[in-house]
Amino acid sequence: MRFADLIEVVGDEPVFGTGILLAGDVDPVDIRRQLSRWTQSGRVYKLRRGLYALAPPFQKVKAHPFLIANRVMQPSYVSLQSALAHYGLIPEYVPLTTSVTTVRTDRWETPLGSYAFRHLKTELFQGYCLLEVGPGQRAFVASPEKALLDLIYLEAGADSPIYLQELRLQNLDQLDLDALQRHADSAQSPKLRRATAHLMRLARSEATEYESL
Repeated sequence: MRFADLIEVVGDEPVFGTGILLAGDVDPVDIRRQLSRWTQSGRVYKLRRGLYALAPPFQKVKAHPFLIANRVMQPSYVSLQSALAHYGLIPEYVPLTTSVTTVRTDRWETPLGSYAFRHLKTELFQGYCLLEVGPGQRAFVASPEKALLDLIYLEAGADSPIYLQELRLQNLDQLDLDALQRHADSAQSPKLRRATAHLMRLARSEATEYESL
């Protein structure tokens, strides 16, 4: 396979797996050898085994970090600080893309960014949806309520009012307080129930401040 053939096959795919290249009458050994050469020459980025992206200036579509996170680790969904920043619930820019997964906690350093994955038990792996994160790109991302509860569940002491205050939460009118309560109840976690009660007070306090302006 020539590099021009690779570009034609990949097309507008922001990331691609070796499977797309092995379809039809091709030599798998040759394909893998060529991918290794293109990776070493900097024309292709290797994100993990079997997952690649074209490097600039050859890529036609820049891959969104959330899409890459979904593809690097399966099953997973973007949550925690990354999702909170995406929704504008915290003011900080978050360079590390954080996700939760039912498999092991892990971290991946790639040419297209850093990705962290926190283990979440299977019964809590819910509360996410498929969002459009860029033109033609969709990724599994936690709802605002679930992203907040995932963070609280996974971080020690995160149910304390001090910790929640330090998050500098904003735009709490985006939260569905009923959904927040349902997620906390379904987890059967006293920690999440405590945090939810405080979050509801914060949301109502913020709403009262807006009404008084």
